[in-house]
Amino acid sequence: MSIKTNLDNIKSTLPEHVTLVAVSKTKPVSDLMEAYNAGQRIFGENKIQEMVEKYEQMPKDIQWHMIGHVQRNKVKYMAKFVSFVHAVDSLKLLEEINKQAMKHNNLIHCLLQLKIAKEDSKFGLSKEEAKKILASKSYAECGNVSIVGLMGMATFTEDQSIIKSEFQYLKSCYDEFKLDHPYFHTLSMGMSGDYQLAIDCGSNMIRVGSSIFGVRK
Repeated sequence: MSIKTNLDNIKSTLPEHVTLVAVSKTKPVSDLMEAYNAGQRIFGENKIQEMVEKYEQMPKDIQWHMIGHVQRNKVKYMAKFVSFVHAVDSLKLLEEINKQAMKHNNLIHCLLQLKIAKEDSKFGLSKEEAKKILASKSYAECGNVSIVGLMGMATFTEDQSIIKSEFQYLKSCYDEFKLDHPYFHTLSMGMSGDYQLAIDCGSNMIRVGSSIFGVRK
């Protein structure tokens, strides 16, 4: 099936309040443009250099989301145009994003990545660490970043009960944080294999790649 058909099929099943991030990592600009011409305006990349190259070649009404682990020394390359950083997992990273965004007078929305999976390979904060960042004097002084929600990645498993419990935990953290931070509006969880379950558990932003663009080589 074509990228347009895949996109239309997915969008037809999504509730209105759910934002679709088309995960375009490793895919050529021609594939992204097919999605763009089908109406998609939000794209997610996990490598900054690749995202920069695509940004330079593509229309400027696209909202770019950095969804992968971010190295602090690379932030400067995306700071002028990135809209969302999904995987903020330290105060130092948040401070660097703010510092670089300030140079371009850009306000970057950020999500704190909580570690909800049991796998050692997954990055992320504990709930307590996330609370400390939100309460810190340093974050209060950041004028060019805004933490607007949480993000998490479930365990890579076929066991739906494990995934569901991890999603439910992240949603409970989000609800708890939102009481103290009413401007929170984004819970990013769910990918191609589990986004329907994520939506059922309260996600309002999903990151879908292979179901749109086909399996990566």
